[in-house]
Amino acid sequence: MAKYDFDIGILGGGSAGLTIAAGSAMLGARTLLVEKEKSLGGDCLHFGCVPSKTLIKTAHVLHLMKHSGKFGLPEVSLKPVDYKAVARRIRSVIDMIKKHDSPERFCKLGAQVEFGSPRFSDEMTVEIEGRRYSAKNWVIATGSSPAVPPIDGLDSTSYLTNREIFSLEHLPESMIILGGGPIGIEMAQAFCRLGSKVTVIQRENQILGKEDKDLADQVMNLMSSEGVVFYLNASVLRVKDSGKEKEVVIKTAESELSLKCGAILVAIGRTFNLDGLGLENIGVQFDRRGLKLDNRLRTAQKHIYGAGDVTGQYLFTHAAGYEGGIVIRNAIFHLPAKVDYTNIPWCTYTDPELASIGMNEARAKDAGIKYSVWTEPFRRNDRSLSEGEENGMIKMVLDEKEKPVGIQILGPHAGELINEWVATFNGNSKLSTIASAVHPYPTLGEINKRVVGNFFAEKIYSEKVKKGLKFFFSLRGRACGED
Repeated sequence: MAKYDFDIGILGGGSAGLTIAAGSAMLGARTLLVEKEKSLGGDCLHFGCVPSKTLIKTAHVLHLMKHSGKFGLPEVSLKPVDYKAVARRIRSVIDMIKKHDSPERFCKLGAQVEFGSPRFSDEMTVEIEGRRYSAKNWVIATGSSPAVPPIDGLDSTSYLTNREIFSLEHLPESMIILGGGPIGIEMAQAFCRLGSKVTVIQRENQILGKEDKDLADQVMNLMSSEGVVFYLNASVLRVKDSGKEKEVVIKTAESELSLKCGAILVAIGRTFNLDGLGLENIGVQFDRRGLKLDNRLRTAQKHIYGAGDVTGQYLFTHAAGYEGGIVIRNAIFHLPAKVDYTNIPWCTYTDPELASIGMNEARAKDAGIKYSVWTEPFRRNDRSLSEGEENGMIKMVLDEKEKPVGIQILGPHAGELINEWVATFNGNSKLSTIASAVHPYPTLGEINKRVVGNFFAEKIYSEKVKKGLKFFFSLRGRACGED
């Protein structure tokens, strides 16, 4: 039997890698965790989820202060935003969470942590700056980085990505954001609320292209009312850096425009961190869409797995954690666990938030599913009105068997409200379970019960039911001797 230094080796100390390292070590497996950067936590902790949500909260508080009169409070005189102070708060939150992802914690769990750039020297061995480590199983969880499009002049123009934007020295007076996906849209609203003049350039005919257009358009219209300028169906022809300001030339259906700004944020997709690992020499296949994996997250080398962004599936922290669990079940427990993304939820943290699970209308239509749509607006939710939140709606998509196949929520705390549906979908619960459940009043969560109630109300109060009841009551009257 071959001898290996470790039972499992993990390349990447982000969400997927940390999940696998912690689980494997606690189960007693000899575990090696390798991270290229100087600290653990990955993009989510340092340049993604944590700093972006911290920034969004700061911008939201400022937005409320600017609109204090809406809540019957005196108007507040505000000074310009000191972005250094904002960045300090972001860093403080990262530092607090980083303690949970410290090398010391994982060493105490039983893992060995190494820092450096790994490269496979053969299918069982990785070399890290001259040091060689062998493992019975390997996991590639090296994550992704912001993609930089081949735009004329961009290589000679200073620009921002999610790696730089949270540590700026000053708030940009103006910003052009290339890309209308979740990162671009979240940052557009946040920086607009902080005081920047923000313009979004989007190649498609809507922002948030994976969402239904009606909900995405509602988000765009709300952001437009706050001051964000959008150019849809627009392509970037070239950019130029003149020192004090930057020029972005775009082409729309109507004309060619030259836009000026103080900062450019590139938020057009992600590229996978797979180059330099030596994968081409050990028979592990990948392309621009990620690793080539089977439904057990195995590469062509069955002892080498992939998890996290490199799978090219759902580039979310919670999806990475889920995939990490699948890898543990396969590599450590040797159970034939297969990945299933059917019930993966997601949320875009605009104000209001847009959360989803399952199929939306567009996906149901593409899949050829006959469906019906049921909605309930937040303006009819008492808690929403009391908090000054009147925008948004919940949208329930049912198939022809009247089973829910997807939920979208555009509204306050939608990311929290979708969790009731996460439980419903994963537990295969019936709609009647939500309809019969008692929700506390007044809460935003009542909207989940209300949209299901709309569905049942149409059945209960239908003409067919009315006729049946009328006939039943007439029979009962006769039995009781009534005229």
